[in-house]
Amino acid sequence: MINVALPKGRLGEKVYQIFEAVGYECPAIREENRKLIFENPQRGVRYFWVKPADVPIYVERGAADIGVAGKDILLEYRPDIYELCDLGIGRCRMCVAGKKDFYDTMGRTLRVATKFPRIAKEYYSSLSRNIDIIKLNGSIEIAPILGLSDVIVDLVETGKTLLENDLEPKETIVEVSARLIANKVSYKFKNQEITALCGQVDQFCRLRAEQERREMA
Repeated sequence: MINVALPKGRLGEKVYQIFEAVGYECPAIREENRKLIFENPQRGVRYFWVKPADVPIYVERGAADIGVAGKDILLEYRPDIYELCDLGIGRCRMCVAGKKDFYDTMGRTLRVATKFPRIAKEYYSSLSRNIDIIKLNGSIEIAPILGLSDVIVDLVETGKTLLENDLEPKETIVEVSARLIANKVSYKFKNQEITALCGQVDQFCRLRAEQERREMA
């Protein structure tokens, strides 16, 4: 039995659709209920829903053999896991954003509001830029508007929220997408099962991406 940690929400639903499409279906997961754990012994798979930020913790500590987490979460928390493949979904960018008329000057410490302090620190450290990190948990966009920060470091998908708040992306730090990850011990002792699943998922995602490129051409 492979234990799979799925992120709650829209991303997790997309991930399950992929697993279902390659033969790891679990019909109970589509029923109307409040259950958090679902299994299909015939397919040798058990799923459970957890908060997206908790997926790497369940995988790292062995409660899950594999899971799916955004690259942003992996870069921020640096769990001791294997990153198996890029699913190509949940695509967005980790960006520096600020007011449209804001221009950084090196003469003072830059105030940066973010949910991702490690990513922000490492990015500005690479630029040799002194910063003051302001850790927030929500409503990041409001920080520069109210003068709490000069810029923010956050995920940007369409940029619509920034635009509506008179903000704009200034720089892209890293491209982000969902990644299939594995517990290191599980990968050793369940290697055949995990490798087979990963191969099918990776092939499915690559074929779908190629099809989407052809449709857009």
